[in-house]
Amino acid sequence: MKAAVVIPARYASTRLPGKPLLKIGSKTLIQMVYENASAAQLADNVIVATDDERIVKAVASFGGTARMTRPDHACGTDRIAEVVRNDLPDVDLVVNVQGDEPDIRGTHIDAVVALLVEHPDADMSTLACRMSGEDAMNDPNQVKVVLDRAGRALYFSRAPVPFVRDAAERDGTFLGHLGIYGYRRKFLLKFTELEHTELERKERLEQLRALEHGYTIRVGISDETVFGIDTLEDLERFKVKRGMSDA
Repeated sequence: MKAAVVIPARYASTRLPGKPLLKIGSKTLIQMVYENASAAQLADNVIVATDDERIVKAVASFGGTARMTRPDHACGTDRIAEVVRNDLPDVDLVVNVQGDEPDIRGTHIDAVVALLVEHPDADMSTLACRMSGEDAMNDPNQVKVVLDRAGRALYFSRAPVPFVRDAAERDGTFLGHLGIYGYRRKFLLKFTELEHTELERKERLEQLRALEHGYTIRVGISDETVFGIDTLEDLERFKVKRGMSDA
């Protein structure tokens, strides 16, 4: 099965404008994400989907591929679907790697592709990792996921789910969701046309739309956590983590 990675990248981020073009060391954020994605063994293409010519030029400057999309998409998934529909007619599986996730690596991409190959029942795939620490559990920006015994997602939430009454049992109980998705092509194109759902609107988590409409999401467990960048504080913490602090 042929797989492609599509990286949605929007310039006009409300919390961090111009985020894809911010520098980390000698590279822009979008270059780091692109190069990490290009290391995947199970993906045949890597494309940036954007609505801004500045990002197209930046991607071209390091030899990458980018496509302009409509400016009115409500979310990155809709932007990805436009690229898949127009530019990737022969792709069977699509991986969504967020343009602000420089910790996502080729091994993560290969894992979500493998889940779809190994589980024909799955419409989507994603990853999670074991969590510890009260701060992470209670952080609404760290999405949690609950699985059934077969590894299918039951629910995603910004709240610490499942609720654990005994505090001594909490550590390691929670699964933190990693911001990467795999889709079957046919499902991706259908997903963008599905009616938005109540839980999706309340949690502000679009993957709940798939679950509420009865589709299956397979979840793999990763030993690695990933670091997303939403704010300047996140950017500075990432630089420190990578030994690139400006201090």
